[in-house]
Amino acid sequence: MQKTINCATFRKMVLVGAKMLDNNRAKVDALNVFPVPDGDTGTNMSLTMQSAVKELTGSASNNFMEVCDCVSKGALKGARGNSGVILSQIFRGICSVLRVGKPDVDTRAFAKALEAGTKVAYNAVAIPKEGTILTVMRLMSEFAVKNAGKYREYENFIPAIIEEGDKALAKTPELLPVLKKAGVVDSGGVGLMTIMRGFQAAIMGDEIVSEVQTEAANAAQSLDADFGDNSDIINMDLGEIQFAYCTEFFVINLKKSTTLADIDKLRENLMNIGDSVICIGDLEMIKVHVHTNCPGVALTYALELGELDRPKIENMLEQNRALKAKIAAEKKEQGMLAICTGDGISDIFKDLFVDRVIAGGQTMNPSASDIATAVQKINADNVFVFPNNKNIILAAEQAKALVDNRTIHVIPTRNVPQGFAAALSFSPEASVEENKTNMIHALDNVKAGSVTHAVRTTSVNGFNIKEGDIIGLDDKKILAKSDNIEETVLKLLDRLKEDQHEVITLYYGEEVTEEDAAALAAKVGEAFPDCDVDYHSGGQPVYYYLVSLE
Repeated sequence: MQKTINCATFRKMVLVGAKMLDNNRAKVDALNVFPVPDGDTGTNMSLTMQSAVKELTGSASNNFMEVCDCVSKGALKGARGNSGVILSQIFRGICSVLRVGKPDVDTRAFAKALEAGTKVAYNAVAIPKEGTILTVMRLMSEFAVKNAGKYREYENFIPAIIEEGDKALAKTPELLPVLKKAGVVDSGGVGLMTIMRGFQAAIMGDEIVSEVQTEAANAAQSLDADFGDNSDIINMDLGEIQFAYCTEFFVINLKKSTTLADIDKLRENLMNIGDSVICIGDLEMIKVHVHTNCPGVALTYALELGELDRPKIENMLEQNRALKAKIAAEKKEQGMLAICTGDGISDIFKDLFVDRVIAGGQTMNPSASDIATAVQKINADNVFVFPNNKNIILAAEQAKALVDNRTIHVIPTRNVPQGFAAALSFSPEASVEENKTNMIHALDNVKAGSVTHAVRTTSVNGFNIKEGDIIGLDDKKILAKSDNIEETVLKLLDRLKEDQHEVITLYYGEEVTEEDAAALAAKVGEAFPDCDVDYHSGGQPVYYYLVSLE
């Protein structure tokens, strides 16, 4: 077990953390919900890390002080946007402890480094805002300091910190209302957790992956990484943007007369003419970021301290206009929303061009608000909703009253196979009424059932059921039972099948292997030779199989 890390390991941690973030930056970008971001969060954070990597790889040193100075300097030079600047300050704080410590860093020392990263990052922001990357970093570092004595090996220490970070990330929507409104966690926090997972991969020798997702991010995204148009956020009135110009620059070659107090004064002056102020650095270089209506004044203040380098001024009003125009141009007349459980079921709906899928089913009914929020994120005037469960239809109908700028059309699908049939009948060239009629008619062509186990002993629908029996149901009652899955499926199909049915499809659940499903499909084919039999992974919980007859 690894009780310490050396300079070579820390170098690897930075490199792998940067690579992990770069592989996943599109996922972090997708979480950006504000109407005029300074740039995409994942991209900004990744470019900040890449600058640190460039500085680091340019040095062959294996000395902690020199390596830390490269990481700190490189991150500051490449810092982009608020998230990138804050990230650079987190690394600046971490490196300030590691560069002067022992060559072998134990968990206590690393915890102190994380604590310093938090402190420096908070100090870099004029008005720290909770519910952001700052909160995630703070709660992780507090946990690390309190528990470093308990976790002496990094193989246990880093995963425990990451678990705490995920918990903190899950709290961000409660701390920042705009996140809760958009149904996402903080994108900067997700970027930070991605880097932390890179640290873990470097220490434990794991593979660098391109599908990193924290539990909190997964929960926020339901079953879909695409957040649509976030119209409730993007439709913000332009007048709500108080300061129009995002202004960034470096101050270099500082005058000999410049002092640290002058840097503090510059920060104060910037706060008087704008917000989102970040003014960090030392007497070698200063990084400035401010949202203001007077970019020229900001530059003039900086010129009193030294020379300007790489100035960038962006018109956020125009950015927002362009974003709105893009959304308007991409808006469709009709879209589809499906409610289901199981990754396989979700993937099939997506293959049928359903715009968005949210989690819900027999054991997890979404609220009317959940459905309305999901509809709001589909960039279409009319949205067809497939409840796929009789207990969700009413909530879907109630969601109509919660949406102002879209029309919800509830197709009363009582099960997943009916949802598939409805989605298959959709045509983008047809009118809303034609599609609605075709979808409702398609439901009549499908019979569906499900197979699960009994959770208690009872007598119902003419069956004496014992706890643990395998039972087969349609939407209304129990139709079959036995002591094994295969027999129950065959009995259920025998009860459901009618002469006109030509296709039988089995969707196997998370507790069933593909091999077992294939074997059962072969037996079904033998029992019903007049039907084509197919099987697909549904991944649904609770139900061993969902069956469809068409």
